[in-house]
Amino acid sequence: MLPEIPSEQYAAALDETIDEMLTTARIERPPVNPLQLAEALGIVVARDDRQTGRGRYVRLRAFAGRGTAAADSEDRLVVEPPTQASILLRDDPRQERRHWALAHELGEHAAVHVFHRLGVDPREAPAAARESIANHLASRLLLPAAWLARDAGECGWDLFALKRRYATASHELIARRMLDFDLPVVVTICDQGQVSFRRGAFGRRGPPMNTLEHACWQRVHRRGCMAQDQHDALLVRCWPIHERGWKREILRTELSEASAA
Repeated sequence: MLPEIPSEQYAAALDETIDEMLTTARIERPPVNPLQLAEALGIVVARDDRQTGRGRYVRLRAFAGRGTAAADSEDRLVVEPPTQASILLRDDPRQERRHWALAHELGEHAAVHVFHRLGVDPREAPAAARESIANHLASRLLLPAAWLARDAGECGWDLFALKRRYATASHELIARRMLDFDLPVVVTICDQGQVSFRRGAFGRRGPPMNTLEHACWQRVHRRGCMAQDQHDALLVRCWPIHERGWKREILRTELSEASAA
């Protein structure tokens, strides 16, 4: 995020850019297939297993014999070869990772539109700004704000129900996206019996895990079944994301307004 830009303005620029991309691709409902979006935007997607990263956005030189006229430093007419926006992806056994990698590179492609909406010259922005924008665009591309708010409200923010609806996004991405709405919630991710992530809405630091949360988490960790506990205005829900050799649990704690303050 750009530090001098208000968070509301920044979020609006991101969401407007995503809406424009989805409209162009005529994608009207989840799940969002980033490959379909890339094709609609005229971006070539190719596989490159030699690269170290999962994805890379490049502009490749097009076929010989085509080009655009331009003048060189001595005002001589030259022909510059055209370029083709392309995304190179490394193969990955997890489909969700491939979706995220492609969504991120589409974010790289569209980042200039966010800068434009914010009235910022990309050349004068902090070095990490484009990468940050690409990340935020990727999460909103797979989980558009208006759609997610509607669907989450209908299913009561049930992680498994949202995963069925937004199949191209990972459980973790959906859980983290829950924090982008102005709600008094805390999301906790536990891996192999240890807390690996805990945050409140909009990146606020979450309070230490309380007794109710810990008991719910441990029950799910042992049994591998979704559970929820409630005490007064505090509702804790925990979902198991268990695989062979790895146990992850994701908690969503809904706080009362008084507790959140």
